[in-house]
Amino acid sequence: MADATEDQAAIRAMPNGPWVVAADVPLVRKHIVRSEQGESLTWLRDETVETEGVYALCRCGGSANKPFCDGTHNTSGFDGSDAHPDVTTYDERAKVLGGTRIVVRDDRSICAHAGFCGNHVTNVWDMVADLDEDTVVRAQAMAMIERCPSGALSYSLEGTDDDVEPDLPAEIALMADGPLFVSGGVSVSRADGARLEERNRVTLCRCGASKAKPRCDGSHGTIGFKG
Repeated sequence: MADATEDQAAIRAMPNGPWVVAADVPLVRKHIVRSEQGESLTWLRDETVETEGVYALCRCGGSANKPFCDGTHNTSGFDGSDAHPDVTTYDERAKVLGGTRIVVRDDRSICAHAGFCGNHVTNVWDMVADLDEDTVVRAQAMAMIERCPSGALSYSLEGTDDDVEPDLPAEIALMADGPLFVSGGVSVSRADGARLEERNRVTLCRCGASKAKPRCDGSHGTIGFKG
């Protein structure tokens, strides 16, 4: 996990400004590998992006130097206000979808629409009913959920309390034409200074259009964000 003091998160949303990132948080590029039918299959790491010291990433979507901030937020009228005044936890928001052998939960409010939760045959919601009888279905559902970058979907083994999480590095991944995919429990604070719940996976808006700031809500796809 990236080092952060008690009062300062490793990734900070500046009021109506960029993401400011501690020097020791690696920045990489990743893209989604898709099937011939456009289904999301897996992640491919493209490159490590060189950074020097503390760095600032564009949050308004308008920088001409993406992914880095060039100050455009100062002239574009960017409103980076947090969507909700209260900081809630995944456990408070998530809905139990059910399941046998594994228990699946879902928090639609933080979905980044990466598409790993379904294919042209089925999806996680339909698969829940068959988790007990078909180990192939169960394994497929687990793999789909573990590739979800936002952590909107999670699962735990039946009879246990803790979610099963993939072993991910502490880093920021730039999703092609999408949000920041932050993994490994890197600490994040909102524009008002409040800490987000520390999780293994979270997606943060960098297109400027999310209605769930500072988190991504999939708006990058709607507005045709490129970066």
